[in-house]
Amino acid sequence: MNIPNSLTIARIFIVPLLVAVLVQERVAFSYHRALITNDLIALLIFWIAAGTDLLDGYLARRWKQVTTIGMLLDPIADKLLVSAALISLVQVRVIASWLVVLLIGREFAVSGLRSIAAAEGYTISASELGKTKTFSQVIAISLLMLSIHRPWIGPWARMALILVVVFSLWSAIAYFAKFWKRVDVSVKQRRRAELLIAERQRRHALIAQRRAAAMERRRARLEMATRDRTPADFSAGTVDLPPSI
Repeated sequence: MNIPNSLTIARIFIVPLLVAVLVQERVAFSYHRALITNDLIALLIFWIAAGTDLLDGYLARRWKQVTTIGMLLDPIADKLLVSAALISLVQVRVIASWLVVLLIGREFAVSGLRSIAAAEGYTISASELGKTKTFSQVIAISLLMLSIHRPWIGPWARMALILVVVFSLWSAIAYFAKFWKRVDVSVKQRRRAELLIAERQRRHALIAQRRAAAMERRRARLEMATRDRTPADFSAGTVDLPPSI
């Protein structure tokens, strides 16, 4: 456990707070005659969580504390944050549900690829295209939050959301290509090695069976030869001793 991983875990625990504030539309208070509604509070929480995403990656690279658990937890925390924000925006009727299903389905597919790759001994890190997708998601979700009580921001938010869909699908295809290139080739090589080992073991077993069969036939021939010999044959083979004095 280090500071970058702690920030990643803190981002996971921020998610319930974000959802609670965003769906409670009656939450509001005034500050210096300015009305601060729940969408502004949720936007501030969302920006803090997104800031921890940038900070933990920067500190991990600067302090050389890049760990496997951090590389796995960081995308999970990002997906939880973005998925929770999108589902909450569906709850307040700002975004269409089918778009959220498409975006979250993409996240589940990429997470499944990462899990399979980790089981095979590979860690698929976030690419530049994936980081661009994450940045566009932050911008689009921020605009969607602001458009809850400010309808004039709605067209800009929808345009940003279209860019998010494009980048999401594009990065998903890139992840699938990386998975196919690294993991699928590794699986084929391992299976080929397993087949060679199995073939070698089969040949050794076959050779052992042939040796056992040859020894059994040799022993059977010796037994048959022993039974076929007559007593005269045994006496003929004895040496006559001189008479004793």
